[in-house]
Amino acid sequence: MAKVAFLGLGVMGYPMAGHLKAKGHDVIVYNRNAAKAQAWVAQHGGRSAPTPAEAARGQEIVFACVGNDDDLRSVTTGEAGAFAGMAMGAVFVDHTTASAGVARELDAAAKAGGFGFIDAPVSGGQAGAENGVLTVMCGGAPETYARVEPVIGAFARMCKLMGPAGSGQLTKMVNQICIAGLVQGLSEGIHFAKRAGLDVESMLEVISKGAAGSWQMENRGKTMNAGKFDFGFAVDWMRKDLDIVLEEARRNGAQLPVTALVDQFYAEVQKMGGRRWDTSSLIARLED
Repeated sequence: MAKVAFLGLGVMGYPMAGHLKAKGHDVIVYNRNAAKAQAWVAQHGGRSAPTPAEAARGQEIVFACVGNDDDLRSVTTGEAGAFAGMAMGAVFVDHTTASAGVARELDAAAKAGGFGFIDAPVSGGQAGAENGVLTVMCGGAPETYARVEPVIGAFARMCKLMGPAGSGQLTKMVNQICIAGLVQGLSEGIHFAKRAGLDVESMLEVISKGAAGSWQMENRGKTMNAGKFDFGFAVDWMRKDLDIVLEEARRNGAQLPVTALVDQFYAEVQKMGGRRWDTSSLIARLED
């Protein structure tokens, strides 16, 4: 069992930290809103700390899951950031979906401080976090990854090292590119089926068993048909992720015409009032 800290108790971090405690790890938590940290301790046990540095002090592994690059810098290298409290030889594991650039930046800072760094964004959404079945895409040194992989297993069904620092974030970008196209295609298919007078649920039952089948179809098809969009990952967060993707594409020369178009479709959903709707709400703009 490991001595771990967890920074950031949002919809993902709260249950992820809970799984670590349930597996017997010694867990200390930090959250910007201290009341959330106190609620976590009341539910799971463990302890809370007033700053990231205090949470990190003396821990073998420090996990983080926050909002974006700036939030990540704030809890790592900012005032009272975790890097000030990291022990020599400890490892910082970042589950934030952030840029590859900030991952490389923090990896260099960690090396200078004598501890390890793994960028480890996740896929699976709130349900995956709550059920402990996330997919984790990692970047960093193999020997560092080997030390943290068994602990990450507390909340993951798949965890894989993809390459050096930043590779986890780049893999998550591919994940979001694929999701964007899939959800738009599913939205158009359901919309077309309605206009054609088909029984949508019967249609989904049939084609989900063929080449068109996908996780999105199996898990969101019926709810999209019903106009229900309260199933986790919000449009605002998807647009944040796609902004990271498109910025990286401008840097590496990748052509992403469909991704860029779907990003603009999500902007339309935001204008419709759907900022907190989940990503399957792309269909709403077709039926508005």
